Amino acid sequence: MDRNKKIVTFGEVMMRLTPPNHLRFNQTDNYSVNFGGSEANVAVALAQFGLKSEFVTCLPQNRVADACIDDLRHYGVITDNILRGGRRLGLYFMEEAASLRSTHVVYDRADSAFDDLRPGMIDWERIFRDATWFHWSGISAAITADTAAMCREAITAARKAGLTISCDLNYRKNLWKYGKEPQEVLPELIEECDAMFGTDEEFNKIFGSGLEPFQARDAHYRVNTADYERASREVAERFPRCRQIVIGLRNVLSANHHTISGTLYSDGRLFSTRVYDVDHVVDCVGVGDAFVGGMIYGLAQEDDLQYALDFGAATCAMKNTIKGDYLQFTAEEVKQLLSGPLNGRIAR
Repeated sequence: MDRNKKIVTFGEVMMRLTPPNHLRFNQTDNYSVNFGGSEANVAVALAQFGLKSEFVTCLPQNRVADACIDDLRHYGVITDNILRGGRRLGLYFMEEAASLRSTHVVYDRADSAFDDLRPGMIDWERIFRDATWFHWSGISAAITADTAAMCREAITAARKAGLTISCDLNYRKNLWKYGKEPQEVLPELIEECDAMFGTDEEFNKIFGSGLEPFQARDAHYRVNTADYERASREVAERFPRCRQIVIGLRNVLSANHHTISGTLYSDGRLFSTRVYDVDHVVDCVGVGDAFVGGMIYGLAQEDDLQYALDFGAATCAMKNTIKGDYLQFTAEEVKQLLSGPLNGRIAR
């Protein structure tokens, strides 16, 4: 990939408020604050890896939104085409999981500036003039009928400009509130994509893939490649333009212990990667976005599909060790995990 050309992502970024020390909402009188959102998380990961990365959204004209933009810029993300307007920045509150207790998220994003976006408000032709890749996700298509139409508008412009287009299914049942189901909206958008990312659960929900739950309990688990190959092939036949189909795999043994893996299907061949046993999860938010960011980096760098999948899975595993939504690792640090022992020893 020409490093002088950028990767563009589009979506909503929000402020996250989290009670400290795994407290519940009714126990806390203060919150830790950071920013995040799926497509913004991908943009940050790509910028951390040294690629030109731009994030496009709409934010209100106030100092909190200014702080959000400053945060994105701090990580090297291009923010020149963020629209300013609308009423508010979306929020989400999160109780962190502990042992047998699950993470609990409460969204407060209604009437956000992103909700106010309408087709024709963003000059995609100008934005894509110096770009090589466009990434969107099912979250943007879920928020309103207009934001789904904007995904279509952006995809059409990206295809016209000759960009590679990728999507993350990112199914969030609590977001689909405007009378449409993802099965009605997403397939038309996916038809124009070159690469697609999703979890096994999302493939089951949206495509009816019938995949059994990923059940790895440790790093020695052997992935059932035949089942993932069948499901991926069925999706590839439905969407012939989509040449890379990625299934992210996670088994949650407890709030603090997850196993991670994934598969990549391309041109009739399935690639699989090792299982990562993450037995001290610090923060699992954004790990799927880290997988996507790592895979886009790998796919954009070279033609080695196995390497791209390995890099994405390693990035995903490492994100579990970081607080907040954003990845905090360079490409070199991910490569060290790929090539070195997984023992957490001090690097001197």
